[in-house]
Amino acid sequence: MPGITENREKDGVPIIDKPAYRLFDRNGEEVRYGTMINHLATTAVVLFGELHIDPIVHWLQFEVVKDLFVDVRDRLIVGGEMFEADDQIIIDEYMADMIGHDALIAEATLWKNYETDYRPIVEFAHDHNIPFIATNVPRRYASLVARGGLDRLERLSDRAKQWIAPLPIPLDLKSPTYRDLLDIGRAHGMDAENFLAAQAIKDATMAHFILMNLSPGKLFVHLNGEYHSRRFGGICWYLKRSRPGLAISTITSVEATSLDFLDEYRDVADYTIVVPRSMTKTG
Repeated sequence: MPGITENREKDGVPIIDKPAYRLFDRNGEEVRYGTMINHLATTAVVLFGELHIDPIVHWLQFEVVKDLFVDVRDRLIVGGEMFEADDQIIIDEYMADMIGHDALIAEATLWKNYETDYRPIVEFAHDHNIPFIATNVPRRYASLVARGGLDRLERLSDRAKQWIAPLPIPLDLKSPTYRDLLDIGRAHGMDAENFLAAQAIKDATMAHFILMNLSPGKLFVHLNGEYHSRRFGGICWYLKRSRPGLAISTITSVEATSLDFLDEYRDVADYTIVVPRSMTKTG
């Protein structure tokens, strides 16, 4: 597939191909979508790192869920960062047709692009009896950590602690992405370590609820921002720490002027989706 800036001519008139995306493996080899699906179907966890408001990436997430369902059927589980763990009962009631869509959007904490980007996957899960798991820490607890550090979590009630990863939560200070967080926190005048810890509690909690709902033989497709699984850190690090032999595949998403593979994408994930920077956004 030609890159976005590669020109061809027809009757002497330049034609610029405009592919919506290209797909590469971790070494930069272009791969077919079907080849990726065949591989993903053999793993236990797929961490699909998204660009939150890119329509092509969200479309591919939907297609991956649909196509893996064809392969694995009732082995499939879906979940995501976009849903906070204490909303699980609301999601379960919707999946069981105890409440309708209006009640779901009124009661659950949903992102503003839910209708365009996540509802199609939720509805597919609903229609095919696929468990859908809310994995993220309630944002009030992440904010608590950002303001006062991980120690503040110890003051929570046992009832509140059921929505976060078991304490104490370890930090992977050697992770390249977490080192970047320290720099971001300092640049914004925040307590850098608390800023990092607030990120870590999200990753640890998402990993915790993935494992809590992952039984032998199942395949859990998890939707998260690409930052949360980049370079096999974040959620991936917590999963491997708790279950070292777990088969995990990661997908990352990047936007660029050229759809060619760049060295900076190497070993970022098992698969890299490159989309045009000029792609319209959903939010």
